[in-house]
This record gives sequence, C-alpha cells and structure tokens, in this order.
Amino acid sequence: MRRKPLALALAATAFVATWVAPASGAPSDAAATAPAPLKWGPCPGTNPPKQLQCGTLKVPLDYRDPEGRQIEIAVSRLPSRNPEQRRGALLTNPGGPGGSGLGYPLALGATLPRQVLDTYDIIGMDPRGVGRSAPVTCDLTTDQLKRGAYPTYAHGPGDVAREARYARGIAEQCAASDTAWMLPHTTTANTARDMDRIRAALGEPRISYLGASYGTQLGAAYAQLFPERGDRIVLDSALGPRGYDVTAFRLLARGMEDRFPDFAAYTSAHPEYRLDAEPLGNITGTLFRGLTLELLYSDTQLPELAKMWQTLKAGKPYPFEPTPDQENTAASRLHVLCADSRWPRHQLAYQLNVAVDRARYPKLGASTANITPCAFWPSEHRERPVRIGDRGPSNILLVQNERDPGTPLAGAQKLRQALGQRARMVTADQGGHGVYPFGANTCANEATTTFLTTGKRPAVDLRCAAG
Repeated sequence: MRRKPLALALAATAFVATWVAPASGAPSDAAATAPAPLKWGPCPGTNPPKQLQCGTLKVPLDYRDPEGRQIEIAVSRLPSRNPEQRRGALLTNPGGPGGSGLGYPLALGATLPRQVLDTYDIIGMDPRGVGRSAPVTCDLTTDQLKRGAYPTYAHGPGDVAREARYARGIAEQCAASDTAWMLPHTTTANTARDMDRIRAALGEPRISYLGASYGTQLGAAYAQLFPERGDRIVLDSALGPRGYDVTAFRLLARGMEDRFPDFAAYTSAHPEYRLDAEPLGNITGTLFRGLTLELLYSDTQLPELAKMWQTLKAGKPYPFEPTPDQENTAASRLHVLCADSRWPRHQLAYQLNVAVDRARYPKLGASTANITPCAFWPSEHRERPVRIGDRGPSNILLVQNERDPGTPLAGAQKLRQALGQRARMVTADQGGHGVYPFGANTCANEATTTFLTTGKRPAVDLRCAAG
C-alpha cells in the first residue's frame, strides 16, 4: 500500500477502540424514518473505475433530532463476483480518523481471496467529516500541516507550556472555521449510527464488517450500539476498549519501542546504509520522529526509512509536502479524537505524563504524552463515552501483529478482554500495522478468510508463528 502523509498515518495508524452506550439524553440508536434505498452510479473523479459504484445517503446531523438537519454520506460498492454465492454486504474502513474509505473496496478487491469477493458486496464510505461526506476544516496552514500530527518532544515543563499555546491556537481555529457546526457531531458513535443507516439503505437485515486501525473503533462501536445487526465482524489492529483517547495516544510510544528492533535488525543486515545512532539534517525533531514511526508501519517501507535517515545524516533536505487532501484529513482527525473522549484540561497532567513516558519510552514518549488541541476542545453537547462490554453475539474476530507501531498489542489485548466471549483473537508474530489481507502471515490470513466465508472462528485464541 502506498505511504500515507503523516497526518493520515497518525489517523490510519492509530487506534481503535470502542464506544458509547447512550446515556440519558443521548440519541436513540434508530432514526425515525427508514432511509431510501441507495441508488448506484459512476463514482466521482476523472476516469472513475467502472467496477466500483457510488451513491450518497442522507443521514441526520444529530441523531437526537433524526428528522432535523441532514448531511450526505458518500458510499461505494464493489459487487460480489458471484451473485449466486453472495451472502450479503461487507462494510469496510481502512483507518483514521480522517481517512477516506470510498476507494478502499478497490484496494481490497485486488487482494482479498476470491471466495471472500464471491461472498460479499464490498462496501466503502467516507465517514462523516471526511472527503465527500460533509468535509470539515480547521483552516490549517501549510506550515501547520508540515509540523505533523504529533506535539513537540517535551524535555521539561516549559516545553509543555509552549506546546499548550500552539495547541490552543489550533483548537480555536477549528472552533472558528466555517464547519464549526460539525464539531459536536463528528464522532465515532455518530459514524457508527451512519453505518447502520447504510445497512438499512442496502436492504440488509445484518451486515458484516472489516475495519483496520481506527476502523476497529468503528466496528467495536457498531457492535456495542447495534449488537443484533452485525453479522461477521473483523477488527484488524485494534485500539483498546476506550478508543483513541489520551491513553491510546500515549501508547503510540510503546508501539514505536515494540517495532523499532525490526528496523534495527533490517539495517544491521544491510550495511550499505551505514546508519548510526545520531542522524542529522535540517528537519525538526518532531517531524523526524513522526516520519520514522510512519515508515515503521510496513516491512516494505523499511528501505525508505533507512534512506530517509541517510539523507538527513548527510545534511540534505528530506522532501515533505502536504498533499491536497491533507488539511481535511488532519481536521477531521482532530474533530473525532477531541470529541470522542475527554482529554485532561490542565497542563500539570501532561507535565507528569511527559516525565513518565520520556523515561519509559524515550524514542517518542515525551511527544505523545505532551498536550494536544483536545485539551482546549469545546465540550458543549458532548455525549458521555460508553464502555465496550461482553454482552452480545459471539461474532467478533480480532487480528493483530505482535509488534504493531500504530495500535500496539497491549491495547488490542485490553479490547479482547473487554469483549469476553464475544470475541476470539489471532495474533501474528510479525511487525507492522495491519494484518489482513495485505500482510504476509499465512496462518492469520487463513483464519480471517475462514471466518468471513464460513463464520467459523478458532475455538480459542490463536497465536500464529512467523511466516
């Protein structure tokens, strides 16, 4: 898969978790009026692929007021290759928050086993706030985008205070933007509700799901809010049960520590790189750490990571320019992360976290423990986060790499524990972010394909050896 820009990598890299059971005053999880059937046509863009079909679906902006203001969600479909064997629809999400999923069925269609493509229509979507689904903005400048998605690496309390001023400014930009009306409504819980509207518009009594990275949070949220409407649910590279909150963000630093030895072993086996422990260059330390983590996501990117270090060691600039869609990616990521859960408001909490994580995870910990715009996010009309639990059908399969830099194994194990007998877990002895279907572990891939095509999960949690 192609390398994503840093803001999307943090999105599509990071975490997944799960969600909210409505508290008093929260939306009922059924809209008053059933949605109209989806009408399929050509996908937008220049020379759209003929095999992929697209449509739009109107959903409530606020599910507390299902007949009120509506927004449009962009949906795509790759039809089953064998309608006679079709079981139903497989809704997908490639990660985020902030990642577009409209074209994801095409990537899956080129890689999924034939029996999966026969069994399902593969469904993609741009989640609310992203791409062609009521996109949000924070009016981020090119310099702000170049800075990346991580806070600066804090060496002491003064660095936290300086980062707080920057983070507050970003939050204020989001709150003053033309799409500020979306702030309370761009959440994982509402996207899960949108997913159920898509299910209904497809005419499916139940729907299967394949989500990676942040997509596991969406899938867990859907399974929590609509337990009887899920069919076969695969959560690949999972966040913990509390989702992408401050704890999960800090856990990225552990992911880097878990994964980095694979890169060290790679460079040791390739002496032509001649890397040492002190790469140089004219790139900021914050961006250097972020790019390094991003390029640890896949074994196929390790050569590029080694070349980047070489370039910086030689004092040469490393090309990094934001892509045209990166502002929306970064803005929608912030919208979801900051509205999904309550982040600490006071600098002291971050100063303490930085001191702990700088010692525990020295490569990245003092960055991911530092203060973010979520500390200054508007809190009006926010739903109360709900815990993921073990009540519901036993129809969930977790698949996870042991050395995942974006969603570390420790978080996935907590989600597995929270789901109880609803889930089984397959772990693969390999590094990188994402297992199925793009990973190389035959055992993990076969277990996932078997579940999607037959509904059979391992009797107990399964550990797959390397290879």
